[in-house]
Amino acid sequence: QVQLVESGGGLVQAGGSLRLSCAASGRTFSSVMGWFRQAPGKEREFVAAISWSSGTTRYLDSVKGRFTISRDNAKNLVYLQMNSLEPEDTAVYSCALMLSGSRFDSPYEYDYWGQGTQVTVSS
Repeated sequence: QVQLVESGGGLVQAGGSLRLSCAASGRTFSSVMGWFRQAPGKEREFVAAISWSSGTTRYLDSVKGRFTISRDNAKNLVYLQMNSLEPEDTAVYSCALMLSGSRFDSPYEYDYWGQGTQVTVSS
């Protein structure tokens, strides 16, 4: 029904930038797309979310002003532009699709997940 594929991860020095992409196939109308990250030994953490239809965005406090989530409805693509990266941002980043729900910051509200892409920020 729905498939999500992330790309764009890699190794970057502190202060650098990366742009992650998430390609979505299937039914994505009236949904929320989110980005989450998980560092080794830690639980999955909400990073950013966007409404597919309205473009409304939400962010983790620690990434506000540094990260920007956006979408291209025609191409079924969601992006996470990450600037001023810090070593603390190192994690596997995954995109997710919420078909229905209200808690955009909870991974349990999302129905589909991508495989994840590694982001490593060196100091």
